[in-house]
Amino acid sequence: MFQFFTTPTQDAWGADAATLTNTGFLAVAAVIAILITAALLLRPKAERSKSITTKQLVFSAAAMALGTVTSMIKFADLPMGGSITLFSMLFIALIGYWYGPKIGVTTAVAYGLLQFILQPVFYTLPQVLIDYPLAFGALGISGFFRSRKNGLILGYLAAVLGRYFFAFLSGMIFFGAYAADYHMSIPLYSLSYNAMYLLPEAGLTVLALSLAPVKNALSRIRRIAVEPQNRKAAA
Repeated sequence: MFQFFTTPTQDAWGADAATLTNTGFLAVAAVIAILITAALLLRPKAERSKSITTKQLVFSAAAMALGTVTSMIKFADLPMGGSITLFSMLFIALIGYWYGPKIGVTTAVAYGLLQFILQPVFYTLPQVLIDYPLAFGALGISGFFRSRKNGLILGYLAAVLGRYFFAFLSGMIFFGAYAADYHMSIPLYSLSYNAMYLLPEAGLTVLALSLAPVKNALSRIRRIAVEPQNRKAAA
């Protein structure tokens, strides 16, 4: 069955891997479309007006687009995967912060699949699931903090830690053999390797979010994103 969706290839180091066929690309694209549609329907019925749904789609699509573009702007690119990007995780965490965890996680999973089809070289199906839908989907848990004081920063940090957990798990299960090259235990290797790209980006992002002009701008954008079009934005 999977031969219709994948085909053998080699990674950058000449190791055996797999990539998507044209049918595989179409299948993943279909899943992304389904997830985005589901995200539109997850809002509570009492809040699901036409204006909110349309606005939600526009803002979620814009955040995904910005997350995708900024994920390609890399300050550092690690050899076994992972990179320090231009705040790409923040844009995905914003979706959960605006619309809550259900919509946030669903849209973040779709974003993870989009990241996968941009570089569709993989080793096993479980590795794909952990590294993409689960790891990037964790960025949506920012929505659990949307009503908290300093909710964006707290939610963003929780989202990054969620992604860090799945990246650590993937490193433990699928890439632990590389730990011997650095004379480290597998857990320490995975923790250290994934910290090298996730924590610097998180630190820079939190620093940016702590700046008053950034906080004020994002606060105004949030009001526009969540309020119906027939209401005036709060001053």
